[in-house]
Amino acid sequence: MIFLNNHVLGISWLTPVGVSHKILPTLYILRGKQASEAFMIRGGMKQRIRVVGLIKNEEGVLVFKRSRGRSDAPVFWELPTGKIKFGEQPEEAMARSLTEYTGLDASSVKLKDVITFLAPEGSSQLSNLYIIYNLEINNPIKPTPRDRYTGYKFVKDFTNSSIHLNETSMSVLEIEEGKVAPGHSSPRDTANSITINVDGASRGNPGPSGIGYCIHDSSGKITERKGEFIGFATSRMAEYCAMRKGIERAIELGYRSVRFISDSLMVVNQLNGIFHVKNRDIAPVYQDIQSKLNNFDAISFTHVPRNKNMIADSEANAAIDEILQRT
Repeated sequence: MIFLNNHVLGISWLTPVGVSHKILPTLYILRGKQASEAFMIRGGMKQRIRVVGLIKNEEGVLVFKRSRGRSDAPVFWELPTGKIKFGEQPEEAMARSLTEYTGLDASSVKLKDVITFLAPEGSSQLSNLYIIYNLEINNPIKPTPRDRYTGYKFVKDFTNSSIHLNETSMSVLEIEEGKVAPGHSSPRDTANSITINVDGASRGNPGPSGIGYCIHDSSGKITERKGEFIGFATSRMAEYCAMRKGIERAIELGYRSVRFISDSLMVVNQLNGIFHVKNRDIAPVYQDIQSKLNNFDAISFTHVPRNKNMIADSEANAAIDEILQRT
């Protein structure tokens, strides 16, 4: 059991005590006194807990270059991050991780924030809880990166930097600095927005196909659900057509801040820019979607397991069944 400011920190599908959400926000931001409140366990989704440190001086915020592992892996930078080992408290894990991976010793470890989100880097089975600490280091700050890190750098303006921060560190800095990097949606704007689940289904791949969507308001109430038959298509085309339909419906309803949720990891990763679109058949749909995104002030694309997307799935399959029963 983990304690934060003498409160139990629950591990699983999370909702802050006293607040009811049927849908876990892509990023739920807690500040001030809320950061020390207990969390209730919801559902059975596995969760990853990490501690993250903010180290600042006149040169900027300190970030570290991750070891790539494979020679062809992309280069990412991040804030100092660590796991909580069995028997540790979060502040202890933060101090240990800092020393273990960077060679630095913190003279002060102070709780800043707690955020939860569905894994932005494509993990389909994990929700994430990050405990953020302000770290004070005695000058001069001279890290000796080891193990997971191979370099370090102070970043003055992360929104206009050539380094590639991972999504988690980017989100943390956007919250703390109150600025949004180019091409990113503000976490504050998407945390409590409209949610649209989408799904595509294909019988035979390729075969008779349908798409479905389900719209939830910010309280989690379903306001609209619908399916549509799209003819003969592959499963990946059905998934992309479902996303496009959800986006088009959001535009028709005048929504400006939307979280789109899909159980297609391919679609989510491609729309988040993690993967490139290599299939010629879906490229036109992908480009059409990109052209529509300027209609929104804030958007996010999140992947969930299929069992967390059952309403959109049922609408897509019902649309196929309706057509097949006529023939």
